[in-house]
Amino acid sequence: MNQNLAIESYALGAFQTNAYVVTNTATNQTIVIDPGMEPDQLLRALANKNVVAILLTHAHLDHIGGLNQVRELTKAPVYIHPLEQEWLTNPDLNGSRRWNLPELIICERAEHELEDGQTLELAGFHIQVLHTPGHSPGSCSFVIGQHCFGGDVLFNQSIGRTDLFGGDFETLMISIQDKLFELDDETIVYPGHGPKTTIDYEKTYNPFVTGMLR
Repeated sequence: MNQNLAIESYALGAFQTNAYVVTNTATNQTIVIDPGMEPDQLLRALANKNVVAILLTHAHLDHIGGLNQVRELTKAPVYIHPLEQEWLTNPDLNGSRRWNLPELIICERAEHELEDGQTLELAGFHIQVLHTPGHSPGSCSFVIGQHCFGGDVLFNQSIGRTDLFGGDFETLMISIQDKLFELDDETIVYPGHGPKTTIDYEKTYNPFVTGMLR
């Protein structure tokens, strides 16, 4: 079903946040997931692509720092969970005020709000939306076939931090157990930081979650 799917990743900014470019090679229609900070490399990669949507797993500064530039280049609509809609416009919520940045991150509101369990039809792909809170209240994961873009929920042998505003460890564990670990074991997880992994690998080797499996 996804034979025309191509995935590129770019580790951007001081936080080395993974921005993903998901392209339908048959049509050149493209989705950007988390435009990161210092997005020059990403902008060059998008120059010849038809970007139809920008999906945000969540609205921490390192995942939305390049949103204004990508929006300006592509004119594509933005999708975010309603619990973090206000974070785009508020540097206290998105965390940019606490860091010594040249300027605060303030973006316009997203055009579309996400719902748990909905399916987006974008770029010729069926994209399942999973609300996976814990790292932040509105964290979402996007599943395209056996590819899961999970933001900062689950990492290779690690998990997202829960000490930031709105974070909750128990909620994060529930999201991993009841949402991500219900995906096929072969599902590839593309995290917000670090290398990709699989659901089966994390069930087996992730020290934060192996003890909680039912």
